[in-house]
Amino acid sequence: MIIENTGLNGMTSELHHLDDSAEKLGFVRWQWEYYRATYDLKIENSADKSEYFLRINTRVVEGKLEQPHALLAVESVYIGRATFPHGLEYESPIPQPILNVATQRLQDLQKSLA
Repeated sequence: MIIENTGLNGMTSELHHLDDSAEKLGFVRWQWEYYRATYDLKIENSADKSEYFLRINTRVVEGKLEQPHALLAVESVYIGRATFPHGLEYESPIPQPILNVATQRLQDLQKSLA
């Protein structure tokens, strides 16, 4: 599920600041290559122990990834349910408590990047 109106889409940040800000909120930069990086936040549903991942896609607009001053732009934000053995399913409904956590973390990230 794509999360619209986060206020993050199009925001830019230097890599070192984005890494620090995201890490403080529990995000991990899992996937990266020369011009893209993906930040994931794992959220567990205590009711049924299912796992969800809030994912933020970014793209380098100046410099190259792994240079601390590379400038990244947020492209999209989405959330999906983890599936066995390793995948995300984006079509199933997301429980409201999970969406509440995701929304709060996105707001906190937006504030730290502004």
